[in-house]
Amino acid sequence: MSLFIRNVILVLLITSPIFSMAGHISGGEIHYTLVGQSSGEYTYNITLKLYRLCDGGRQINNSTVVSIFNRATNERIRDIIVPLSSKRELKFISTDPCITNPPTVCYEVGFFDFNITLPPSANGYIVSSQVIFRVNNINNLQPGYGNLGATYTAEIPGTLNGPGAPANNSAEFTGNDLVLLCSGSSFSYSFEGRDADGDTLRYRFCPAFNTSPGSDPDNQQPPSAPPYDSVPYGNGYQSNIPLGKQANINAVTGLISGITPQPGVYIISVCIDEVRGGKVIASQRKDLQVRVTNCTLAAALLPEIYYLCDADNSLQFSNLSTSPLITSYNWRLQNAAGNNVFTSTQPTPSFTFADTGRYTMQLFINENKVCSDSTSANVLVYPGTKASFSASGSCLKNPVNFKDESTLLYGNITNWLYDFGEAGFSDTSNIANPSFLYSSVGNKVVTQFIETSKGCKSTIQKSIEIKDKPSVGLLFSDTLICNKDTLQLLAGSPGNYKWYPAARLINPNTKNPRAFPAKTTRYYVEYAENGCDNIDSVLVNVVDSVSLTAMGDTTICQGDHISLRTVSNALSYRWSPAILFSNPSAASPFVTINQSTAFMVSAAIGACYATRTIDVRTVPYPFANAGNDTVICFGTQAILRGMITGTSYLWSPSASNTQSQSLTRVVLPVNFTRYVLAVYDTLGCPKPFLDSVTVSVLPKVLAFAGNDTSVVINQPLQLTATGGNGYQWAPARFLSNSSIANPVAIIPVNNENDIRYSVRVSDAAGCSDTSSLLVKVFNTKPGVFVPTAFTPNNDGLNEVLKPVIAGLQNVEYFAVFNRWGQRVFHSQNTGKGWDGTINGTPQPTGSFVWMFKAKDFTGKPYVAKGVVTLLR
Repeated sequence: MSLFIRNVILVLLITSPIFSMAGHISGGEIHYTLVGQSSGEYTYNITLKLYRLCDGGRQINNSTVVSIFNRATNERIRDIIVPLSSKRELKFISTDPCITNPPTVCYEVGFFDFNITLPPSANGYIVSSQVIFRVNNINNLQPGYGNLGATYTAEIPGTLNGPGAPANNSAEFTGNDLVLLCSGSSFSYSFEGRDADGDTLRYRFCPAFNTSPGSDPDNQQPPSAPPYDSVPYGNGYQSNIPLGKQANINAVTGLISGITPQPGVYIISVCIDEVRGGKVIASQRKDLQVRVTNCTLAAALLPEIYYLCDADNSLQFSNLSTSPLITSYNWRLQNAAGNNVFTSTQPTPSFTFADTGRYTMQLFINENKVCSDSTSANVLVYPGTKASFSASGSCLKNPVNFKDESTLLYGNITNWLYDFGEAGFSDTSNIANPSFLYSSVGNKVVTQFIETSKGCKSTIQKSIEIKDKPSVGLLFSDTLICNKDTLQLLAGSPGNYKWYPAARLINPNTKNPRAFPAKTTRYYVEYAENGCDNIDSVLVNVVDSVSLTAMGDTTICQGDHISLRTVSNALSYRWSPAILFSNPSAASPFVTINQSTAFMVSAAIGACYATRTIDVRTVPYPFANAGNDTVICFGTQAILRGMITGTSYLWSPSASNTQSQSLTRVVLPVNFTRYVLAVYDTLGCPKPFLDSVTVSVLPKVLAFAGNDTSVVINQPLQLTATGGNGYQWAPARFLSNSSIANPVAIIPVNNENDIRYSVRVSDAAGCSDTSSLLVKVFNTKPGVFVPTAFTPNNDGLNEVLKPVIAGLQNVEYFAVFNRWGQRVFHSQNTGKGWDGTINGTPQPTGSFVWMFKAKDFTGKPYVAKGVVTLLR
């Protein structure tokens, strides 16, 4: 067979290196058109389109490799290096005001075009191209799949598909790729195609192809030969449901529609079957990775049908769109007659149905507002529908018989669908009680789906095991009996049985014979089920006595529980007194004991038994009383007084206390502390008894009498103390009230000495602290005293210019000005003075003017000014 390549500059791939393949590609497709026919050969223009999400990794490379294979034998025909013809950016930015967080949808598309001339082939050809890396982190694939490649193919039909089939133009996808996909919202995505030959097009989801193991198209290797493996779908997604069960494809139009899954990247692969004369002559595929984002669409969105077909009779309704732009909801549930039976304005209302039937739920959002929308959904209320089936047979040689055991209260079953869990396309049935012959052993997950005349649907899955031999179904493989007893051997599967050795067996040709061996014997059983045979066995151990060893006598604390332990080959146990046990038939039961008791155990194997006795002595716990909880003032001690009944004791913690070996302890905690008194005994109870006492430490009282001050005789002086609830001033003379926080002091004329007042401040618990202040007494009128000079020369003397006030309050300011009238200092705090600088710069020797303004204790304004000399 000869092959010619025309109208394009091509390099045959032999041993010379090539450009690497495009990496991190988001999708691709191949289509072709018939250019001409000459000398019995066909020339095709082939176009490979590679898609890359605009933020999806490396750029599309400048060349790639396309290979041609025989469609039936997978024989490699030719490998062709194709240069990049052109690139195009597809971009869409939504301006819809009813979409929040709309993403930018953007693909870079690379076009690789070339012509190729091929002789007619009986089987036709496969055109193939591969890339080594897809976009990573794909949601509908198995976790941890690692880097995946991609294979894109197109099919050229052969003469076996019809005499003129090679003169074919492939179907070409023409749908819009710029589709906005918001998670949890309804969508439609067109994979529509066109066909120049007028063939009927049929659309379906199909597996996206991986690269073959060991292939490396990114390093000078052409595409591997077919067949190609599917990518590893997972996370509940499959090739036929790449966006989940709520999205499907229209086989006639190629429109994908439904509800989008959670945010992420998803592979969608769609195949177009070209049907000519009622037969598929070729299939073309498009593989694309789409991005679903967390944008939201303000829409009324409900499932097509609500099914209330199980045992419940209540439903909760919710809008599938969670857009924050939705501000109002109006729900209207109508019966079959069109009458409202329920209305609500809640976002997620619930309703309990009083009667069966078909209902319609209507939802209106944002009525008479921006982004208004409405929808409706059918509600089928026929509770009690439950799918169920049974399976008989497990032998690989014979069919497994399935029996429908579904139950329903309303209507009748109209459709059954069984998926028998066997790989392949012929493992389904739509009859009620089918049979299926499995082709392989192993666990098979069988799915049954039913649909009723009322529209209800129900699904169930069960796992069955297919074996190369039938299961005998023995309920035990070995057992133990007394030589005085008779044992019934138990098999579970229906069929024909033969047990041997037959001696000492009653009814050896039945499913469940009785055995009475005199010694240990292995019984074999031959089992036959519809032409399948198996052999199994049961070992019957025969004893003439029971071995029983019990734990020794012991002592425990009164009220504790203990495990009474035994070692035995017995099959059953009986403890007494039984009333003390929650399970008197256990081999080693737990028991709670309040008084010394003798326990007896009888261990048996049928008629053989043995008994033992265990004496358990109880000793009371020691006793401790740590005393009552107490509260103390900060910095004071507490006395703990404990009482015990026992032989030794221990206080803890021990780091913050004294006399730790005494029941009476003096502690000095700094904050809340729990002290534990543990008492021990030597009478047999090994556990201590614990009691605790808490000492709460009140916060420290912080008394403040105020800053030192001055007063003029016969002028009122307001004292103000803080820090507690109670106050006591001393001395009390000249004070309006010595028991309040803010007494007024008036110093008479005949007192010329300064006075120091102290105040004791206490809290509600009586904890206290003291503070004092000095009151300088001036035998003059209210005024201010300012030095006439100061020397800020860092000798520690007379460094700062500060006013001294007497009989004044509410100081408005003390200010200093230089001879040009510039203010060099200003303050309302008389404790703060001027240090002879302006913005940190020392001022030279000279005269400055000061001004002072305040009010005396009668509220009368006081103003003064003067001159001060700064000396350096």
